[in-house]
Amino acid sequence: MAGAAAPVLGALLCALLWAAAAAGGSPAPGTFGRVYRGTVNISTERVYAFGYSSEPGQVDAVRVYVNSNSENLQYPVLFVVRQQKGVLSWQVPLIFRGLYQKTYNYQEVSRTLCPSEPTAEMGPSDQVIFVDVASMAPFNIAYELLVTRLENFQLETNKAFNFTASPSQPQYFLYKFPQDVDSVIIKVVSDAVYPCSVVSVQDIVCPVYDLDHNVEFNGVYQSMTKQAAITVQRKDFPGNVNRTWNLQRTKNLQVTIVPSIKKSVYVQAMIFSFLSFLSFYLGSVVVAFVHYIRVQRKALADRLSPEDGSGIMTSSHPITASTPEGSSYGAIDESSSSGGRQLSSPERGLPAGSDTDSSVEEESDFDTMPEIESDKNIIRTKVFLYLSDLSRKDRRIVSKKYKIYFWNIITIAVFYALPVIQLVITYQTVVNVTGNQDICYYNFLCAHPLGVLSAFNNILSNVGHMLLGFLFLLIVLRRDILHRRAMEMKDIYTLDYGIPKHFGLFYAMGIALMMEGVLSACYHVCPNYSNFQFDTSFMYMIAGLCMLKLYQTRHPDINASAYSAYASFAVVICLAVLGVVFGKNDMWFWVIFSIIHVFASLALSTQIYYMGRFKIDGPDSDLGIFRRAVMVLYTDCIQQCSRPMYMDRMVLLIVGNLVNWSFAIFGLVYRPRDFASYILGIFICNLLLYLAFYIIMKLRSSEKLLPIPMFCIMATAVVWAAALYFFFQTLSSWEETPAESREKNRPCILLGFFDDHDVWHFLSAAALFFSFLVLLTLDDDLDVVRRDKIPVF
Repeated sequence: MAGAAAPVLGALLCALLWAAAAAGGSPAPGTFGRVYRGTVNISTERVYAFGYSSEPGQVDAVRVYVNSNSENLQYPVLFVVRQQKGVLSWQVPLIFRGLYQKTYNYQEVSRTLCPSEPTAEMGPSDQVIFVDVASMAPFNIAYELLVTRLENFQLETNKAFNFTASPSQPQYFLYKFPQDVDSVIIKVVSDAVYPCSVVSVQDIVCPVYDLDHNVEFNGVYQSMTKQAAITVQRKDFPGNVNRTWNLQRTKNLQVTIVPSIKKSVYVQAMIFSFLSFLSFYLGSVVVAFVHYIRVQRKALADRLSPEDGSGIMTSSHPITASTPEGSSYGAIDESSSSGGRQLSSPERGLPAGSDTDSSVEEESDFDTMPEIESDKNIIRTKVFLYLSDLSRKDRRIVSKKYKIYFWNIITIAVFYALPVIQLVITYQTVVNVTGNQDICYYNFLCAHPLGVLSAFNNILSNVGHMLLGFLFLLIVLRRDILHRRAMEMKDIYTLDYGIPKHFGLFYAMGIALMMEGVLSACYHVCPNYSNFQFDTSFMYMIAGLCMLKLYQTRHPDINASAYSAYASFAVVICLAVLGVVFGKNDMWFWVIFSIIHVFASLALSTQIYYMGRFKIDGPDSDLGIFRRAVMVLYTDCIQQCSRPMYMDRMVLLIVGNLVNWSFAIFGLVYRPRDFASYILGIFICNLLLYLAFYIIMKLRSSEKLLPIPMFCIMATAVVWAAALYFFFQTLSSWEETPAESREKNRPCILLGFFDDHDVWHFLSAAALFFSFLVLLTLDDDLDVVRRDKIPVF
């Protein structure tokens, strides 16, 4: 039946079209300013022709007014206006869609035709406009037509002009910059608030986008209630330049529609995500339980074993083995380093509960000590330093100093995260309202929406950072509580043995890990070039805090304060923002950044080499600055060129400076567009270099790696290797156009829900967690070693 009806339908349409053409006949000559009334139906079409002449250099604009009393949306009246270089068409009733899918019908429509271009001919040029009126209605529909020439089409500077506009009757006018004017402000005012209007400024190019659904496609625009102002510069609107390209612009396409995932897959993915990381909680509980059993057994064995006269268990004296004779750090006279230990001995007399943050004396009050050893310049510039030399300050003061790291990072996190969350919600709202999916760079082949979120899987996969960050906080809290209990019991090993226990930096690291998950999730709400720094800001802080923690381990008295550390991070983030803005093509930015990078590396190296005791000052005059610098260079670089005073530190700093200078040269030559990742690479390489140096020096000093830190180191290496593999599986790239970015999109690889980047989120969270555990447990073997036997490096 359908096959037989198709030829009949085709013949009927053909006959109707021929009938309409015959009924229309030749165009009726039209007169500007005259109202034409008539009727049209499926077999009747009206054609009007309007002709006029344009003087050389003159811009003429024509406006067409039409209306129809018909409200039949099934059979509207169709108007087609044909010009020399374009066609404009609309229907009456004209339908506009507003908010919440509301529709508005208009029986009156008027449009300004794209003005004819001024010609350079000597005489006037003739222009012709054809207006076709038609309808597919089987009955007559009445209409009215009026065509006029606009007399005030071109606006003038400093001269107000009044007009009326509506959604179905938009208005636009022409403005040309005078010869001596390069910038103007277009001001539009109205007494009425409703309806909301749009003011648009476009170049002199046809077609003109003057309807609500296309006014955003060209130029600049503002929404308006009672007033609007747009600053326009001549350079932004060069005028109409004819440019054409004869290119092959066809391509073969293939469309495939596949079903989306079911709700059960969402549930499975969420269960998998939470159970995967809750298993870390279970493992931590098992390790803590095993540790508790071992401690109880050891305590029972110690109670059953005989004690020596000092009250210390004889089974707990393998202390001297930690630094054997012939160690690279040499042996200073016992009296030389034991003095520092004795000076810290008043800690033994601290009352129970003295580890609180109660009012204590200022830190500077504890920097003055009697005898020659009290001079920090003497202590810290000894060739061989031990931990007792750099842990002389009151433990309460130092502990309070490091707790500032924790409270400050919470404040920073709140003030940083709230605007970020607000911004990405705005991004997502714009995507949902406009339907423009070129704003956000998703992996569209594996982007599963949930609610208002376009790619819920990229957000869910960041739950690991938050869960493992919180678990790390619990682990640190447990260690902190055990340490406090030992202090209350006046345990001698807590007072004079092992690395000083300051947990402020560890707490800050845990918060930073949680915030990395929050901000990474925010970035993946709408990933693009503008908000990528949200994903990396706390990565800078994590890397910096880890380096500070490593340095603090054996330099507790001279580590950076929280204020200076976070101020340095703020400078880095500011540089990252400047790099995002200027780092793409501006050579001057890279020159300045490379100079800052090199000089910062040298300044930090100097402070590390001299344990913070290098000061460029002179007692006599400003010339003393240069005299001191020359003397230091001569003494340390020329006299002792073959053997620096601090060989190990010198090796580390030379390698570190070479790495940083290489980064500076690479950035200067290649100028990578992803500046945020470039800075992150600098931080990570410096952290890995310092960690490797620390572990090598630890083993070189005959210190041990216990099973737990050894396991954490191996797990860190394996998980990081796997994570980086998935990280480099590029699924999208905001360095390219949205269309080019989609060429990299790939299907899901895990549970039909997560893509490669989601797996990177899972693995990187675990890798960071194990990395933190390495720093937390690395020196557990030193808990039974006296501090005057623990070398500093």
